[in-house]
Amino acid sequence: MIQVYGIKNCDTMKKAFKWLEESDIPYEFHDYKKGALNEALLDQWINTLGWEALANKRGTTWRKLSEEEKNSMSDALAKKVLLESPSIIKRPLIVKEENIILGFKAEEYQKIFS
Repeated sequence: MIQVYGIKNCDTMKKAFKWLEESDIPYEFHDYKKGALNEALLDQWINTLGWEALANKRGTTWRKLSEEEKNSMSDALAKKVLLESPSIIKRPLIVKEENIILGFKAEEYQKIFS
């Protein structure tokens, strides 16, 4: 079963949920707002993808960071920021076996899950 991480009320998450359900793909949802993110899991994602891929730099949470934080972002600082504000992580984040998929695009999902 695939693991889906994100925030339940996010519009992109809703699109992904709908696509997965209409495609009869079972999944387990983990809500960041309910403590689904921990340091070990984040370390795994950062080691696999890098914090740059995980951070949604177009989102409100990123824009609220100070220019100093944005310009001095490192693995350690990114880890701290992502743990404190998981809404900054691109959504959804899907773990399918050893693969991590970020975001929602129906065409890509069709290829990945068929």
